[in-house]
Amino acid sequence: MMTGITPMNPMMQGLGMMPPPMEMPIIKEIIHCKTCTLFPPNPNLPPPAIRERPPGCKTVFVGGLPENATEQLIVEIFGQCGEIIAIRKSKKNFCHIRFAEEFTVDKALFLSGYRIRLGSSTDKKDTGRLHVDFAQARDDLYEWECRQRMLAREERHRRKIEEDLLRPPSPPPIVHYSDHECSQLGDKIKDDGSFPDAVRVLLTWVERGEVNRRNANNFYSMIQSSNSHIRRLLGEKSTHEKEMEEAKEKFKTALSGILGQFEQIVSVFQAASKQKAWDHFSKAQRKNLDVWRKQAEEIRNMHNEQLMGIRREEEMEMSDDDMESSHLADGKDLEDPGVSQVETLKEENDSLRCQLDAYRNEVELLKQEQGKNQPIRSEEDTTHSQQLSFLQQALQGMQKVGHEHTCTHAQARTFSDHCVCATASSVVSCSQEKEGVPEKNLPHSPVQSEREALLVGIISTFLHVHPFGASIEYICSYLQRLDTKINTGEVESLLSRLPCTFRQELSGVGASLEKRWSFCGFEGIRSTS
Repeated sequence: MMTGITPMNPMMQGLGMMPPPMEMPIIKEIIHCKTCTLFPPNPNLPPPAIRERPPGCKTVFVGGLPENATEQLIVEIFGQCGEIIAIRKSKKNFCHIRFAEEFTVDKALFLSGYRIRLGSSTDKKDTGRLHVDFAQARDDLYEWECRQRMLAREERHRRKIEEDLLRPPSPPPIVHYSDHECSQLGDKIKDDGSFPDAVRVLLTWVERGEVNRRNANNFYSMIQSSNSHIRRLLGEKSTHEKEMEEAKEKFKTALSGILGQFEQIVSVFQAASKQKAWDHFSKAQRKNLDVWRKQAEEIRNMHNEQLMGIRREEEMEMSDDDMESSHLADGKDLEDPGVSQVETLKEENDSLRCQLDAYRNEVELLKQEQGKNQPIRSEEDTTHSQQLSFLQQALQGMQKVGHEHTCTHAQARTFSDHCVCATASSVVSCSQEKEGVPEKNLPHSPVQSEREALLVGIISTFLHVHPFGASIEYICSYLQRLDTKINTGEVESLLSRLPCTFRQELSGVGASLEKRWSFCGFEGIRSTS
């Protein structure tokens, strides 16, 4: 066996304070030194008890030394663990050893439990059992606290550096007023590139109170130079507005072209869905075609609504400009008649609202009577009730639209009269069908059933909020949300039978040419009266 403690792996340099893995038990062997021999403890005995490790501990307590042990023997045994700074030996067979590094303490604890024998003597004074444990030392605690404070200072310094890097740069300091600085600032204010910084300096001087009677003329000239930049800024603003209008027009033109191509794609899907082409596709192909058609229609409708929104905004801007010009032209002469007309329209609107509420109550009474007479409902009665609820929603929408248009005098009065007439005719037709009046006694009308009357009311409300009109596919996509059984042919035939209420127009040029239906009931009610 070689002298020293080479075979002890836990005593090797670099283990630090990490405990050995539990899966690999440490085998303690005999350690031969120059003047003594260390015998390992019984492995079956429990490990010796040790106290809690103090922070920054570098000092160990060593007990059970032989009576004849000297300081040279202690250095010979524990000097192999690491560099020793100080040894405080007592007369009662124990001592305190302070190491230079913390990890050497764990190597010293490894020797706890070893039996020591000086030379080959078995005398009691030459033998003993070592007990190594952590020891509290003020020097260790002081060094540990100093090291923690140093680490905290380094952390604060690092955070401050990071905050300084993220902090925006401070503006340069503003110099005080002087004749030299004033002459330089006057030249900078006249320059377009340096004007923003120069006007900030001028503002600071004025706010500081640098103006006095002696330099008032200088400040006046600088303020006058600042005022000369207003024309340039207005010109730049008009240039940017013109670029924005051109970009809007370009976007609208591109969107119209995209919408036209979408219309062609949808037409391809509609042609493929017809019977003569549909039968030749497989089941999987039909499913994919149906999904693609629905996606194309949704995207087409979305782009159509976006284009309609752009046109509505342009129309509203034009109407606002017309109203402003008319107000400026009329002046104060129209103030008194306008107030009286507004009050008159408010009274008419209130009376029309009362009439609409009366018709709505009649519809509710008819529904209640129908429920009493037929306690068990069929599918036809259910659809009747749904149609009545849709009619009520349409009436409410028309009422709101009529209330919003109270400022347009002739149109608001005509629209309210049209709402009352449409409501009265629909309610009368509903009551006649409930009472069982035969159809041969009714006057001849292009609206042949209650379902068509409901469609007329809903389509009128829908087209009234689309002043530029809408395509038949767009109208049907809205109606199919209420009833999936509605088809394009039924709606188009109904609109064709009512030329005084709905008008078909052509819009667009070339590939974007499309047919749109618009609501013309305001002009049609005058022609039919």
